[in-house]
Amino acid sequence: MVNEHASQEASDIRAATLRLARRIRQQRSIATMSDGQFAVLVNVYLHGPHTLSALAERDGVTAPSMNRTVNCLEELGYVTRASDDEDRRKVRIAITEQGSAVVDDTVQRRDGWLQGVLDTLEPDDRATLHAAAQIILREVHR
Repeated sequence: MVNEHASQEASDIRAATLRLARRIRQQRSIATMSDGQFAVLVNVYLHGPHTLSALAERDGVTAPSMNRTVNCLEELGYVTRASDDEDRRKVRIAITEQGSAVVDDTVQRRDGWLQGVLDTLEPDDRATLHAAAQIILREVHR
């Protein structure tokens, strides 16, 4: 039987992290851009041009679903498609300057919002949250 205190503790941590993530995601450069679209932009921003299938695999979605996302981002001018230099049958998705600007602005907005929250906290609470962030990162990367 699961310890009731441990179960409540896990539930509280889950709920808090999900609410925090939701609030952070709300801070975006383009209000109409979906989380999935932004995730694709970030992947290409951080990791360079990808094939459609590589993007789909990275995000855990089907190729047709990723194609719809990329089509939308392309129509908005945030990504481009270009033939692969080594294999002309492949098409690589690359981020544009406009797409990079969306990523940069959104990251600044999100960090700014969180900094505003942190600025209202007592030093001990800030230190506790920072220590918790380090523990969470260690555990998710294990």
